Amino acid sequence: MKLAIVTAYPPSKVTLTEYGYHLVKHFRLQEEVTEIVLITDVTAEAKDLKFEEQGCKITVKECWNFNDYTNLLKISKVISKTKPDAVLFNLQFLKFGDKKIPAALGLMLPMVCRLKGIPTISLLHNILEQVDLENAGFTKNKVLQKVYNFIGTTLTRFVLASDILAVTISKYVTILEKKYKARNIALIPHGSFETPPEPSYLLPAGPKQVMAFGKFGTYKKVEILIEAIELIRTRTTEDIEIVIAGTDSPNTPGYLDSMKKKYSHVPQIKFTGYVAEEDVPRIFGESAVTVFPYTSTTGSSGVLHQAGSYGNAVVLPDLGDLSILVREEGYTGEFFDPASTASLADAIEKIITQEEYRIQLGKTNYKAACSLPMSEITRMYVDYFKAIKASKSEGFELTLPKKISELEEQQM
Repeated sequence: MKLAIVTAYPPSKVTLTEYGYHLVKHFRLQEEVTEIVLITDVTAEAKDLKFEEQGCKITVKECWNFNDYTNLLKISKVISKTKPDAVLFNLQFLKFGDKKIPAALGLMLPMVCRLKGIPTISLLHNILEQVDLENAGFTKNKVLQKVYNFIGTTLTRFVLASDILAVTISKYVTILEKKYKARNIALIPHGSFETPPEPSYLLPAGPKQVMAFGKFGTYKKVEILIEAIELIRTRTTEDIEIVIAGTDSPNTPGYLDSMKKKYSHVPQIKFTGYVAEEDVPRIFGESAVTVFPYTSTTGSSGVLHQAGSYGNAVVLPDLGDLSILVREEGYTGEFFDPASTASLADAIEKIITQEEYRIQLGKTNYKAACSLPMSEITRMYVDYFKAIKASKSEGFELTLPKKISELEEQQM
């Protein structure tokens, strides 16, 4: 199988870059995949293709840019020229731009590929029906929210033109099937990026690091975390360091710089900036707890899966997709009210002051992460591509299983 993967890719700062990296890393080890055509955005620096294991050939085609109105034509041209056997799109609604027209044109690509007769799967990390448009930084205007929802419905229909639309949360399957009468929705879990050897769960000497990781400024806010730690410091003698690991969201440039100025008086706070892939294990390994200071959610959380892989205890807002994900995939943690600094402070304090409890949470999350490694997730995609190819060549309608277990039974 010559597989084209359309995704942002490191060192790109476009959304879903890290997930794209791990898709490539694990697809290249699937025995059916003989070549990966990586169709990615243009970056000044070279793409990160340093993998320890030997795998299939990777051909890089840098051809698109964020908010470029010609992305549809450029990517379509590369697909026609390289002639892949299958195409996987790694998508969310603002993948190709945060302006309406380039975002919409990019999301027409799955329909174009299917019209070309190429087996096509689109992985959609969020659906607009589950996004809080105000908290996620789209718009506070109620009229514009209705406009966005209408546009979102139209864009969803474009993506549904794929042979298979993959989502990572079971609730998304129900919503899409009910609203769009779609029958080509597949539930494929997010998966854990790495499954390193089980950690010792011991912390390095020095202050206990309370870490948040991601792109901040829209629905990911660091104010509540910093103020929660300040509250904890007034009532305990714990030595705590706040670590803000990551960058601004593309929608809120300058946010973290403004936070540095606002909280310049707060001791032991570190803003790491962009975290390179090789530094991720160290960031998580040194942390006592990973905190999710979110006001809303926009899909499955890569950070939660990473935290699990490195045996971290986590503190989560009790809302939306995160609550569903924890129940479905076996993660655990302390929950807090996202509108309450005191609630977050209580949750963090409970973990960092109770060593046995912190380790228990970390062990549970490590076990959950190991149950769904990316090697298994990419295996599922390969099996779905084989099913699409068989249905096209033999002329029967592709019937998707409702559960992963049913797919496994069909393959036995």
